[in-house]
Amino acid sequence: MHRLALCLALLLICGAVSAEQIKPAIKAAAKPPVAAKKTTAKPAKPKGPPAKMLFGAVSAPAPLAARAIGSYARGCLAGGVSLPINGPDWQVMRLSRNRNWGTPQLLDYLERLASDARARDGWPGLLVGDMAQPRGGPMITGHSSHQIGLDADVWLTPMPDRTLTPQEREDISATSMLKDPFTVDPAVWTPLHTKLIKRAASYPQVSRIFVHPAIKKVLCQQAGKDRAWLGKVRPWWGHFYHFHIRLKCPPGMDGCENQRPPTGDDGCGTELANWFSMLRKAELASRPAVPGAKPAPKKPPLSLGDLPKECMTVLTAGGGMPTIAPDGTVPAALKTEAGKDAGPPAPHLDPEALAALKAEMSKSKSGKKTAPAAAPATAEATPAPAAQPASTVGPASPSDSVPLPDRKPQ
Repeated sequence: MHRLALCLALLLICGAVSAEQIKPAIKAAAKPPVAAKKTTAKPAKPKGPPAKMLFGAVSAPAPLAARAIGSYARGCLAGGVSLPINGPDWQVMRLSRNRNWGTPQLLDYLERLASDARARDGWPGLLVGDMAQPRGGPMITGHSSHQIGLDADVWLTPMPDRTLTPQEREDISATSMLKDPFTVDPAVWTPLHTKLIKRAASYPQVSRIFVHPAIKKVLCQQAGKDRAWLGKVRPWWGHFYHFHIRLKCPPGMDGCENQRPPTGDDGCGTELANWFSMLRKAELASRPAVPGAKPAPKKPPLSLGDLPKECMTVLTAGGGMPTIAPDGTVPAALKTEAGKDAGPPAPHLDPEALAALKAEMSKSKSGKKTAPAAAPATAEATPAPAAQPASTVGPASPSDSVPLPDRKPQ
């Protein structure tokens, strides 16, 4: 009995000791230490000027093998080649920008397009806008892409029947194709415009053609039965006086990043309807902001460190690094900022049509069906059926021909 009592006492003592050892652990698990508050430090400003100031100041190509490096909106161009400012079927515009550079593949494509569009479709000749800078990279004005020598803008204005002077190429404005923010102007658009864009998209090396949503709608209506090329033609902001050509990365060109191939859909259904919805919202948002409202924050410009590492070599090859002033600016690049835009400002609705659009969108939010409002405000987002012939779409075009220019410009 005495021995049993002793054993019980020992068990009680050991249990107490074990409980004391376990207790802190349980306590710690139940109440973990308070973590220090995370402080979101502002990202350090990159040293030196933005990449667009550096690449925008270099006037000559990098003396390297021709190569597109990086992606269309984050890269550079080695061994760039300049498109001659005059050709038998093209003229380069805005010469002061020095943006008629690209890979040899881009130049071959543009020369072939100009020749084929004239010989096969009757287009008078191309007015070529921005391609890339001599060493590619970000641009000071106008574009977030056009950085690797595989993008080019072609004006929707036919080439005149004479050689333009350098000053004319600075002053002449491209012609807007729009009647209002949602509608192509039938007095300006001709079937030749449709043929030109179809021709541009028809080559296998083309990845994308970018146009204004209203132009995409007309192309959907006028395409006829041959619609395979429409999948490459995508709506995008601002492309109402020119179309933007983007080539695929040339085979075997390491370090060049393609974008995803088209899905195979012609883009004339839901996608186009969504774009017209965005156009309506953008039209309302483009009006003067509420007094005191804070403007949307702007993304910081790309720095040299944001580009592929090879772009440093491209920038400095052959002594290409531009002069940087003590205040951190690049004097040679600042001149480019004063250049004229290639085309007119985007059109906007007049006050009466804008009021009708506001009323329409307000009622659609409340779920009420509305009767069609003013024509500019209610341009249909849904395209006509694919099989609809061009002759039945909207008002007839004024002409199916444009005078051809002299084939021997100086």
